[in-house]
Amino acid sequence: MLFSFASQPNKADLEAAYGRYADMLYRLSLSHLGVVEDAEDAVHDVFEKYINTSPEFKDSEHEKAWFVRVTVNRCHDLLRKRSKRNHEAIEAAYDIAHEDSEEPEVFRIVHSLPEKYRAVIVLHYLEGYSVEETAKLLKITVSAVKMRLARGREQLRQIMEGVNR
Repeated sequence: MLFSFASQPNKADLEAAYGRYADMLYRLSLSHLGVVEDAEDAVHDVFEKYINTSPEFKDSEHEKAWFVRVTVNRCHDLLRKRSKRNHEAIEAAYDIAHEDSEEPEVFRIVHSLPEKYRAVIVLHYLEGYSVEETAKLLKITVSAVKMRLARGREQLRQIMEGVNR
């Protein structure tokens, strides 16, 4: 059985899942949404869904894939609603939080990519998923992941060359 809706996870299971996945899901959400508050909301919503649906997993990889997939879906939902809301630009928040750091520039550059390239780059390079795992998580083909990685890297290279001039 993949999912069970009979009972909620106990506190220890919830704390363990939060400890394993919260930081990764936050980074993933932030890379998709670009707004700290929305990323926090997305992670909260994912764990709320975990509590309410109480899924059972075949193994740890299945559990991790479930959390990533639900997070990506929640981010897409929030992006659809974004046109109705206004936010401060991510650059301002990161400038304040990370003055004198190289990380915000890299994050801004990755975040400036189109979503389809950003998603595969974040999952593959930042979160360490294989091409095959990335394809499963995004529900696209392996060749699509490889093509998006190549095109995303090319766009990053072009952006970086423009920044370093």
